[in-house]
Amino acid sequence: MVVEVQVETVIEREVAVVADYAGDPTNAPEWYANISSVEWRTEPPVRLGSELDFVAHFLRRRLAYTYRVVDLVPGERLVMETTDGPFPMRTTYAWEATRDGTRMTLRNDGAPRGFGALSAPLVAAAMRRAMAKDLARLKALLER
Repeated sequence: MVVEVQVETVIEREVAVVADYAGDPTNAPEWYANISSVEWRTEPPVRLGSELDFVAHFLRRRLAYTYRVVDLVPGERLVMETTDGPFPMRTTYAWEATRDGTRMTLRNDGAPRGFGALSAPLVAAAMRRAMAKDLARLKALLER
């Protein structure tokens, strides 16, 4: 079963500020509640083909996985896909200028295996709650 979750918010900052901060995976532990660490496999900065190791905690489980950047349009879109790990996932960040700042959209889609596959609707609901909180945290960080 495929899980698709998308959330968005408007951050009262310019696109460049939001995209530069959110699009730098090094900052992820600061605004993602569930991500505890990010380590570069390739040299920063982010570019097509960059690889990063993430450690997260989700639904009381420790998840370690590697993301590869598969699409990058600076200031517009960043797409990463897992290359390994328990939950094949594609994460997309999109930024769009609005009258009030920047609309940031965060989307995750993938096909969980094992327990996650059996409980995909519960996993999706938990992801939606976590992602909404993460964007709220990002908004608070960038608007202060």
